[in-house]
Amino acid sequence: MPTPIKMPQLGETVVEGTVSRWLKQPGDRVERQESLLEISTDKIDTEIPAPAAGTLLQITAREGQTVRVGTVIGYIGAPGEAVSSEQLSVASPQSPIASRQSPVANRQSPVAVPQSPIAKPTGRAFVSPVVARMAAEHSLELDRITGTGLHGRVTKKDVENFLATGERRLANGGKTPPIPSRRSPVATPQPLTAMRRAIAEHMERSVRTSPHVMSLYEADMTAVVHHRESHKAAYAEKGIDLTFTPYFVAAVAEALRANPEVNSSFTAEGLLLHRRIHVGVAVAVAGGLLVPVIRDADELNLAGLSRAVNDLAERARGNKLSPDEVQGGTFTVTNHGVSGSLLGTPIINQPQAGILGIGKIAKRAVVRSGGHPLLPSADDAIVIRPMCYLSFSFDHRILNGAEADRFVGRVVELLENWG
Repeated sequence: MPTPIKMPQLGETVVEGTVSRWLKQPGDRVERQESLLEISTDKIDTEIPAPAAGTLLQITAREGQTVRVGTVIGYIGAPGEAVSSEQLSVASPQSPIASRQSPVANRQSPVAVPQSPIAKPTGRAFVSPVVARMAAEHSLELDRITGTGLHGRVTKKDVENFLATGERRLANGGKTPPIPSRRSPVATPQPLTAMRRAIAEHMERSVRTSPHVMSLYEADMTAVVHHRESHKAAYAEKGIDLTFTPYFVAAVAEALRANPEVNSSFTAEGLLLHRRIHVGVAVAVAGGLLVPVIRDADELNLAGLSRAVNDLAERARGNKLSPDEVQGGTFTVTNHGVSGSLLGTPIINQPQAGILGIGKIAKRAVVRSGGHPLLPSADDAIVIRPMCYLSFSFDHRILNGAEADRFVGRVVELLENWG
C-alpha cells in the first residue's frame, strides 16, 4: 500500500504549512529520509525528508499551496503501484499533479477536481515562491524564460539554466520581442514570496488589531560605548563578537521585569501577563525579516546575550532556524540603526504589547547644564555625545502613556548608567 506524505507539525503552535518547493517529481526514485520537499511556516523554510523509500507516485499539494497539519500532500510507493480511491479521499482536495512518465499517476487523473487550476490552467502557469524569489533577485522577466515544467511552468532549473548560459530564450518560441510602444505597460507584476506574503499579512493584521501609539526617547550611549571599547577584545578572545544589540536587549529585559504590564498580551478576558521574558530580535534576511527569540533573556548576562544574538542572527541569515525559534516571544526589539536609520516607527509584533525601535548611534551636540534645567546659565556647556533615539510603539489597549514612558525611561536609565 502506498505510504502517504503528510504535512508535518514543525512547531508547537504551527497548524498549517505552505509547500514552497518539491525537490522530487512524480516518477522519481526517493530514499527514506532523503530531502523530498520544502515547507514554509511563519517565514521559515524547512526541508522535509521522505517517510519511506520508493517512487513518488503522486503530489496532491502543489507548490505555493497552504494546507493544515496532517493533510496528505502526496504518496510514495512501488513503481506502478496504484493509489486507492479511499486514500485519495483523505488527501488534499486539490487535484494531484500527475507525472508525464508515470502511467499509474495518469490513470488517477479522473479524480481531479474540475475547477482545479492545475487541471485547467489559465494564463501564466503557477510560479513557485522559490522561482519568484530568484527572479526578483536577478531582475528577470519570467515571461522571457521558456518553462519546461507542467503546462509550461518555469522551474528553478529553468531559471538556473537561463542565468548560467545568459540565453534570452523567449516564451514565444525564440522570436525577437517587439519594441515596446509608448503605450506598453511600464510595470511588471512581481509574485509574492511566501516570506513576503507572511510579513504583509502579519503587518496588516497588527495595524488593524492594535491602536498604535509611539513614544520617542533619546539615550546618551557614552557609558555603553566606553564599556564595549574596554571589553570587546576580551570578548573576542572567547570567540564572542560584542555588538551594541545585546546591551539593548539586557536593558529591555531588566525594564520588562520592573514593568510587567509591558510584558503582556491583550485578550478578550483581560491582560495576559507573561511570567517569563522572551525577547525577539528582528534580523534582516534575504527577501524579508525574521524575529528569532531569546528565551528567558532576563536570566542571561551580557556574554550570554551576545552569544544568543550572534547565533540566532547567523542562523537566521543562513535559513537554519527551526519554527519554534521564531515563536513565543513576549517583546520585540528592532535595531534598525545598523542600516543607518536614525528614527523608525516599528509595527507591533502581535500579540505583544509593544516593540522598541533602536536608531543609529551617532555623535550629536547636546547641552549639559550645571544650573537651571531649562533657563540659560553660565554653567551650560555644549558637548559631543554618542546619542541614540529609542522609539517605543505600544498597544494603547494595554498601556497608557505614563506606563509606556516609565518603561522606556528605565531602559534609558540603564543604558546611560551602564557598568
